[in-house]
Amino acid sequence: MLHHPNFDPVAVQLGPLKVHWYGLMYLLAFAAAWWLARLRARRPGAPLSPEQVEDLIFWGAIGVVVGGRLGYVLFYGFDHLVADPTWLLRVWEGGMAFHGGLLGVIAVMWWFARRHGQHIGDIFDFVAPIVPLGLGFGRIGNFIGQELWGRPTDLPWGMVFPRDPLALARHPSQLYQAALEGLVLFLILWWYSARPRPRFAVSGLFLLCYGLFRFAVEFAREPDAGIGFVAFGWMTRGQLLCLPMIVAGLAMFVWAQRRAGGSTPAATA
Repeated sequence: MLHHPNFDPVAVQLGPLKVHWYGLMYLLAFAAAWWLARLRARRPGAPLSPEQVEDLIFWGAIGVVVGGRLGYVLFYGFDHLVADPTWLLRVWEGGMAFHGGLLGVIAVMWWFARRHGQHIGDIFDFVAPIVPLGLGFGRIGNFIGQELWGRPTDLPWGMVFPRDPLALARHPSQLYQAALEGLVLFLILWWYSARPRPRFAVSGLFLLCYGLFRFAVEFAREPDAGIGFVAFGWMTRGQLLCLPMIVAGLAMFVWAQRRAGGSTPAATA
């Protein structure tokens, strides 16, 4: 059995200015996205130039933060919002949802593609491989902040979180998600997108793999407080939200391959 290090939530303090670990993870996520996007923009046939990357990351960050907060409030905390509408704006108290952030990014990228005269599929395929590392950093932030921990376990790496009132050994599910949704998904997409692929194939693969990884890890993650299981006595809200991702991702990937006739057209991921 392991014990959580019980990190100080404040990573750096300069006088009255406090930089929390969770905020630092977001900065690392956006920095990684910027660096990877610049690498991809230098590839022959890339839909964006390195000079356009800053614009892409800026608007992508807006989509992540706004969509993530709205998604969390609507998917996981609507009752809390009804009781206290000002809670929506108190982002420093935590509360972001990946599925809401994804919808926010999709909306912003659609607008970005129209603004720059690009096909939306090319922008989606360009962005998909730069996202996973940021997701991994976010899960590390969850681990440091002792939130979204796992279900009780008797496995040797079960971890006791100091903030857990039951003091049970639990799956460090945040680290499972950091590994699968972050590192493994990044390696899959970076490898797959290294060659020209049919339009929408890379983004379809992202939706499919993320949905499957998240669905699997939810079996080790404690259901959200106040929500519990939402279907069949075992399905969590996160798993329910992943089902449309899995179906849409598989459909996009198969459609892209069939539309290209098994070839790899000029559309660059």
